[in-house]
Amino acid sequence: PMVTGFLHLGGLRTALYNYIFAKKHQGTFILRVEDTDQNRVMPGAAEGIEDMLDWAGIPPDESPRRGGSFGPYQQSHRLDLYRRASDVLLERGVAYRCFCTPQRLELLKKEALRSQQTPRYDNRCRHLTPTEVAEKLSQGLDWVVRFRLEKGVEPFRDLVYGWNKHEVADVEGDPVILKGDGFPTYHLANVVDDHYMGISHVLRGTEWLTSTSKHLLLYKAFGWDPPQFGHLPLLLNKDGGKLSKRQGDIFLERFARDGYLPEALLDIITNCGSGFTEKQMGRTLEELISQFEIDRITTHSALLDLEKLPEFNRIHLTHHIENEELRQKLIRELQLLVEHVYGDQQVDQEVLEKEYVERVLLLRKGHISFLKNLVSSDYSYLWVRPSVSREQLQTISAEVDDIGKLVLGLMTRQAAVLTMEELNKDLRSLQKQTKETKYSSVMQLLRLALSGQQHGPSVAEMMVTLGPKEVCGRIHKALSS
Repeated sequence: PMVTGFLHLGGLRTALYNYIFAKKHQGTFILRVEDTDQNRVMPGAAEGIEDMLDWAGIPPDESPRRGGSFGPYQQSHRLDLYRRASDVLLERGVAYRCFCTPQRLELLKKEALRSQQTPRYDNRCRHLTPTEVAEKLSQGLDWVVRFRLEKGVEPFRDLVYGWNKHEVADVEGDPVILKGDGFPTYHLANVVDDHYMGISHVLRGTEWLTSTSKHLLLYKAFGWDPPQFGHLPLLLNKDGGKLSKRQGDIFLERFARDGYLPEALLDIITNCGSGFTEKQMGRTLEELISQFEIDRITTHSALLDLEKLPEFNRIHLTHHIENEELRQKLIRELQLLVEHVYGDQQVDQEVLEKEYVERVLLLRKGHISFLKNLVSSDYSYLWVRPSVSREQLQTISAEVDDIGKLVLGLMTRQAAVLTMEELNKDLRSLQKQTKETKYSSVMQLLRLALSGQQHGPSVAEMMVTLGPKEVCGRIHKALSS
């Protein structure tokens, strides 16, 4: 189940654990949109959540979009069901109509706060006689339905926290289960839906742990068997504070937009949590599923260090580049990125050819954390062929033709495989064959001829990444212009 709003890292983690648990046990992973709080519903949120689960690679088996045999999967489309359920509880006398006005409830709250107590409803309407109820109804007064909390809850065994019980009647007033607008509250909707959808296991955030006894009282009032509950410890930032939704920096849309791979997110949020036999970085979803054991989830909060995320991304990007099929997708993405960033700077069609782009990816794998790193200014030399004249090069060294010929000769000898180490040696010995040009000037000249720039990666790195064919082409072009 998902509450209204957009999917953030906490929600992704809850969804991921449910997905992994379902797949591990050949079960069904269900997305139910809980949109009964009309004030908090954001247009497009349900679609956004499903888009993001698809993006993350953990699509639900049943959902509002995919359908399924237990629909509708949006609570706002199931209102009849909740009304009928609340009628059953009213008839059994385990729920009652409450006519207290919002003003009275507000007063109760203020008084409690003034005397430094936790605000709670005083159960006043619980004691109305059938005659009093009939009279209030005939006056057309507004009402909500409340559930009677009884003392003496039974302990339940949580899949993570073990045996637990919360005497809810001691700490809170009778909760509203059906509001005046005909919409249920979370407590009723969630119990009714879990029953009618045949839910066997619920993994949810630990903030619901203290409500579970209340939900179990509702199951008992209906005479239904409850599912098994497992509460997941909180996901906090690395200094133990809550993840901030305010800056919008934990919503999945941002990570997708910034070029993070979903695999890196799934890896980091399970890495900081528990439930898995191993903790190494770079785990795939298949590995997570095979390593998952619910008994391994501890009750310690999961501390998330987002500064490590680029490193997780680097490892997963390397996997993608090494994988034949995923690499093809990256090639297309990189071609589009190059056109987008350098489109107005005369990008030659040859540097967009699949073979060239693929070589660049394979050579830079492990060195880049994001695909978009390859279109940063450091790498512009890969995509934009320099227009440098022979005169410009001559200002660096008069021996420009000799140096050019030496490099071309070097490239034909080296054509098999260029490595940085070999090249650095070769460039040193190449400089010794010049009459008077210093090593630093040779490098400056080559850097300019190859990239058109004064700064950037080492000349050897450029030559390796460009490859012999492109290096020769650029040197020829510079010498003849």
